[in-house]
Amino acid sequence: MSGKEFSIAVPASTANLGPGFDSIGLALDLHLNIHVSPADSWQLDYKTPEYAHLSGVEGNLILQAAERTAAAYGKKLPPAKLEIETDIPLGRGLGSSASAIAAGIELANRLLDLNMSDQQKVKIGTDMEGHPDNISASLLGGLTISYFDEEQIETVHVEQVNIGVVLLIPQEIFLTEESRNLLPEQLQYAESVRGSAAANVLSAAMVSGDWEKAGKLMSKDIFHQPYRQNRFPDFEKIGEACRKLGAYGYAISGAGPSLFIPVRPGDEQHIAKALGEQFPHYEGIAMKTACEGTKSCETVA
Repeated sequence: MSGKEFSIAVPASTANLGPGFDSIGLALDLHLNIHVSPADSWQLDYKTPEYAHLSGVEGNLILQAAERTAAAYGKKLPPAKLEIETDIPLGRGLGSSASAIAAGIELANRLLDLNMSDQQKVKIGTDMEGHPDNISASLLGGLTISYFDEEQIETVHVEQVNIGVVLLIPQEIFLTEESRNLLPEQLQYAESVRGSAAANVLSAAMVSGDWEKAGKLMSKDIFHQPYRQNRFPDFEKIGEACRKLGAYGYAISGAGPSLFIPVRPGDEQHIAKALGEQFPHYEGIAMKTACEGTKSCETVA
């Protein structure tokens, strides 16, 4: 690489939002930050204690994504030193793996001057993730609604999303593979039609900014939440508490174990506090959505 140093910032994401299984993503104001500098060999240094065990080159997802991106363009990556900090909780359904993949794609894009389009980035990231929900949100920011069939990907992107966000985050870590094993291999036709209708109305409501209606549709999922909700302490009680507190709705964040709760802007602090007090097994966190996706900029050496 050249002697220039640069930084990469990638937002966290929540996915599904109920019936938008594997297709809807929303960027959140938690970030993975990487400072990149020239080096003779690859060096990775995670400054965040929760991630310290990943401070190695072998099997690192950021490097895997960077190498896959370079290979797609017939190029070889030059080595670099990566100093990594993140406030995205690991294994909590908030897109930690998607953020690493997005960072790796942008790393290769900068190191090799690829000038990739957003569509090219999302395609490579989706090929790695297997579905576009988290990765499209982390790369583009805001709200993303995507279709993917292994060959074609189409995304509707809404940059500004006018909601507050409350996350309920437990101590447990869920492996996505483990959570996926809870899902059925098949659904009845009529049931699938209802699920598709719920996802359609959810998408339309979110794009039009009708989060009150979107919140109602979050509970109409038939694709994953009915099979996963028993893994969540007080799942139904939390839903009732959300309604009493005036939240729009609630949903499992990605594969879990965190819960995503959209609220009116300005309500996030007191709802997070109230839910955290009522359900001490979870930590209630108030935050905003992230309108910007993955960004990189040069830094002073």
